[in-house]
Amino acid sequence: MENEIAAITLEDLRKGSDAVLKKVYEENRDKFLNFARRYNLTEEENIDVYQDAYVIFYENIMSGKLETLTSSISTYLFGVGKYLIFDQMRKNKKTVGENFDLSRVGESDELVSTFEMEKPGLTTEQQLLKKYFSTLGKKCQELLTLFYYRGFTIQEIMETGGYNSENVVKSQKSRCMKTLKERITENR
Repeated sequence: MENEIAAITLEDLRKGSDAVLKKVYEENRDKFLNFARRYNLTEEENIDVYQDAYVIFYENIMSGKLETLTSSISTYLFGVGKYLIFDQMRKNKKTVGENFDLSRVGESDELVSTFEMEKPGLTTEQQLLKKYFSTLGKKCQELLTLFYYRGFTIQEIMETGGYNSENVVKSQKSRCMKTLKERITENR
């Protein structure tokens, strides 16, 4: 079976064959769930994470965002799934006090959606950041996004990114930030 999965190409998946898509989903599901159990999520959360990872994988293929794989399909799915697991773990740490009335959530959502809010434009600094962030390499973009936007710790980035040590992550982050700052400063 493993050889059959290895023989499946992105082009096969892009064609949208239900049999091929189902085979990839089923062949990786149990392996992923066994892997995910070490993170102490509920079985339902593990299944949701796998399904979300598979949907992201599928959408990346169909949209052309994923044109070539430098790893196996399984490795790609596990990589996406790992990020989703950490997001879920972070969400689980948030608790609601016992005095909070959950029945009001739907009402407040309705009220909020009726407000007309003016969307503020980006500041000059934000425009520069957006412009020059996209010129960084993929690894730098990923590392800075995980650290500054998604709130990952150096340890979590080390584990998910396959880095050898926390010092490697710190120095890589420092180099990426230095490059970004230099590009922004040079082009102001």
